[in-house]
Order: sequence, then C-alpha cells, then structure tokens
Amino acid sequence: YEAKSPLELRLLGTTIDDAAGEAFDKVATILKLPYPGGPVIERIGKRGDPKAIDFPRSMLEKGSLDFSFSGLKTAVLYHCRGQDMNGQDKVDSMTEQQIADIAASFQAAVIDVLVKKTKRAAERIGARTILMGGGVAANGTLREAMQKMADKSKPARRLLVAPKQYCTDNGVMVASLAYHKYRAGLFAPLTLEPSSTG
Repeated sequence: YEAKSPLELRLLGTTIDDAAGEAFDKVATILKLPYPGGPVIERIGKRGDPKAIDFPRSMLEKGSLDFSFSGLKTAVLYHCRGQDMNGQDKVDSMTEQQIADIAASFQAAVIDVLVKKTKRAAERIGARTILMGGGVAANGTLREAMQKMADKSKPARRLLVAPKQYCTDNGVMVASLAYHKYRAGLFAPLTLEPSSTG
C-alpha cells in the first residue's frame, strides 16, 4: 500500500495466490515442522545454507508489484516428494542439515521477492519511508534484508518496523484502522455482511 495517512491508502500490489505467511505455513507442513511455520522455518533456516537449493523467485510480469508464492511452495513440495531407496518418506529420511538447507533456501527466495517488490514500489511512488508490518515482518532475516535495501537506496529510505510482539496477529492492525475510522466518523451499517476478502 501507499499510505499518505491512516485513512488514505492505495493498493500497489497484492498476492495472486498464496501470501508469504501462508507459504511459510505450507512449507513447514511439507517439512513436517510445527505450526505456525514462519518462526520455525526462520529458526531452523539459521543453520542452513540459503544458496543450497535454487528455488524459483516469481516476479510475475515486468514491473508488477503483485506477489505469487504458489510456485515456490510447489517447488519445495517437488523437491521433498517421494521416497528414499528404502521406501521411507523422503522428508523422514532427510538429515537435520538437509531440512535446514531447504528452510534457508525457501526463506531466501521469499525474502528476495519481498525486498525486490518493496524496492520497486518505493521507487515507483518516490517513498521516503517504508513501513513493514504483518506476521512475516517478525522474521529477523527479512528485517535485516529490508534495512539493507533501505540503507542502500539513493537517497536512503527510512524503514519503520513494528516490534515483533505486534507482528504475530493482525488484530492490532485491524483495531488501529478501526480507531482511525471511528475518529473520522466512518462507520459501517449494521447490515454489513462479514467477508474474509474485504
């Protein structure tokens, strides 16, 4: 989003399939890791080589600010699919290092896309400040990569990141927006039907 104020928001890009956090959860399931997947993949990925596996980075069409992580998730699934020579599930027979390499390589692919798309969006609209929030924003490796990108920008951009404890659930973000709408007198009618897609 481009945000000129809490109530002046313009959508710049969105996910066309799996969101980043959803991809972390699904890849954790593939690797037989616990839910939620983001913190586990980050922790295990610290022991892995992010260049061990060259997972795809979907940038979509030229200039797009939209995201797609479905292909990346499928690439991890295909990498882990099948059985070893003893007929055992391939993931069950992987070493801790192999799992760590998959986690690190997957995480690196997601972060590469998020950073490149954010940089592209900031350049397109001339943003001087980048605000990062949401569940995946708790990822320390992502925070470091975004900070590096912001610092290297010409001119340098300021990166604002919510404290990790506020990145675990978007309830705080929803309540914050509701507060600003309430203050502005923007109320939904009581006939409003709930919708998970907006």
